[in-house]
Amino acid sequence: MTMPFYVSPEQQMLDRAEFARKGIARGRSVAVMQIEAGIVCIAENHSSTLHKISEIYDRIGFAAVGRYHEFEMLRVAGIQHADLRGYAYDRSDVTARSLAGAYSQLLGGAFASSGDKPYEVDLILAELGEHVADDVLYRISYDGVIVDEQQVSVIGGDADRIAQALREQHEVGHSVDDAVRRAAASLSTGEPLRATQLEVAVLD
Repeated sequence: MTMPFYVSPEQQMLDRAEFARKGIARGRSVAVMQIEAGIVCIAENHSSTLHKISEIYDRIGFAAVGRYHEFEMLRVAGIQHADLRGYAYDRSDVTARSLAGAYSQLLGGAFASSGDKPYEVDLILAELGEHVADDVLYRISYDGVIVDEQQVSVIGGDADRIAQALREQHEVGHSVDDAVRRAAASLSTGEPLRATQLEVAVLD
């Protein structure tokens, strides 16, 4: 009789985290920024039909990187969750915070479950407030961790480098054109990305 191979719970979590991070890092980056006109989402995307950015509900945007079929399923689930909550209660009860909590439970549950593969996705939820100071950005990681971001949030690819570059030159008073130009330069390590390589959406 052979003894089963033992892997400590800590090592299992490390292996699952490394697996998810590698899959997400292969995806092209998405940057979400607060500007004077609202919130702008800018993604490096060479496809004209497969989108990384979407509107989930009134004034709430969704951006994702990673495996397309996984974040598309999460996007549709978020729309259904928001529609049902708004219908059962009130439209004002649908918030980015409540959606972030639902996504966190789903992603965290899959990450912690030994029987399931963790999701290879990172998400950003952006909600437009009545005033610029009321805007919110939530970054939700593959393991369900939620981070409340300020002014700039980046996921996918070399996210840390891109976020630092954008924060160093970002001002809320920037126009949409300024934000897109800066993101096009920062999302690429070489020449700035062309318009055909970008997906852009604005919550205004």
